[in-house]
Amino acid sequence: MIHRTPALTIAAALLTAVLCTASTASAATELTGTVTLPCAATTLEQDANWYVPEGDPIALVWIQHGFARNNTHVAALATAFAEAGYLVFTPSLPFLNLSGCTLQNLGDNTAFLRGVAAMFSTASDTTGPLATSLANAARLAHKPIPRIPHDQVFIGHSAGAEAALYVAEQIRTLHPDAWPTLDGVILLDPVRSFLGDNMDRALSGLGPTPLPVLTVSSPASMCNSFGLGTLTVRTRLHRTFVGVELPSGAHTDAEGASSDTLGELLCGVPTQPNSTTLTTLALAWTHDFTTNAITPDDYPNASNGTLAAAPAARVLTGS
Repeated sequence: MIHRTPALTIAAALLTAVLCTASTASAATELTGTVTLPCAATTLEQDANWYVPEGDPIALVWIQHGFARNNTHVAALATAFAEAGYLVFTPSLPFLNLSGCTLQNLGDNTAFLRGVAAMFSTASDTTGPLATSLANAARLAHKPIPRIPHDQVFIGHSAGAEAALYVAEQIRTLHPDAWPTLDGVILLDPVRSFLGDNMDRALSGLGPTPLPVLTVSSPASMCNSFGLGTLTVRTRLHRTFVGVELPSGAHTDAEGASSDTLGELLCGVPTQPNSTTLTTLALAWTHDFTTNAITPDDYPNASNGTLAAAPAARVLTGS
């Protein structure tokens, strides 16, 4: 007889769930291309990949990589979302630029991120930069041009989480007509820039709204600025539930199978159980965001304060 520890039992159950899901998941198509973004007095043409579901997409999901990474490092996560029926957009944003057009705030990247917000606010415009990017990528692959859905969900990893929050706040304040299209924001081990207060201001603006903002974090480490991003979320969001921390998690869990040697050397090796838990929660929360539902297993149980979908996770509360 084999005796399993609770951790091994949970890991086995998660792995089985993923394998079963994979066997029934719809096929996804990856389209490679670029996107044009304003940068000071000029424009940048950045690599941008699209992941297209088999049928009509449920919602548009923006997945943003972290500091000094690129869109290949979130390919596994993007594929999982596309297989679940979402149209996924993964741009590569700079981490060094003399004009301040960077993912993280190295001086003042707010004008650049306002341009990213403007891009998402015009998603329904067939001549806008987002629709143009998708159309060009589809034509390059000799594929039909998919429809860009009305609903949007933003997901950011590391410094990409701060960017996603700031863009969401800019849509709220500068593009009120597009604000109803944003269904929620998911932060994956968020990192707050050392300079500026982009994350603080975004959370303070979004906090009083009904927009869901949830995080999946790992324990404090050098790569997540010793948990400063998660602390900022917990301090600035005055909500009873703001997400979870995976006790054995690594900063690279969001990258999963798409991580690389450099990422693993610097920020830890992602484990399949943790990456699976992260993906499972992100997919479940996105489903709830886009359907206005609440799936009990994906939120704290009132009796014991744990999540059935991630019983080993530590529940994070706001202030």
